[in-house]
Amino acid sequence: MDYPIRSLQQLRPILVGFRKQAGLSQQALAEQLGITQQSYAQIEANPASTSVERLYTVLRLLGAELLLSPAGQPSPDAAIEQEATDAGPPAARLARQSAPGPARPEAPARQEPPPSARERW
Repeated sequence: MDYPIRSLQQLRPILVGFRKQAGLSQQALAEQLGITQQSYAQIEANPASTSVERLYTVLRLLGAELLLSPAGQPSPDAAIEQEATDAGPPAARLARQSAPGPARPEAPARQEPPPSARERW
């Protein structure tokens, strides 16, 4: 799932959520970063004050990725979700997919050239 960030205040709950989802305490994550628990607590409390490099390292350790996209354009995942919503409930989508459509014209049968026109090897 994507988490669009439109303000720096949104970073804190996202960092906390990713850390807890990874099953890590602040202490455990701080050890992986090579810093004290207090230093990591400061990063988590005010991620806007940390460097992009350090924030990227934290995200990488949490198994998250940083994805930037032009403002106002949906992410690829959001576009797929919107298509699924537009298509209706799953049963309706399945019915449309399995319903017979217009008959497809058959390809013309391949015709062999007359025997005299064939090459002999």
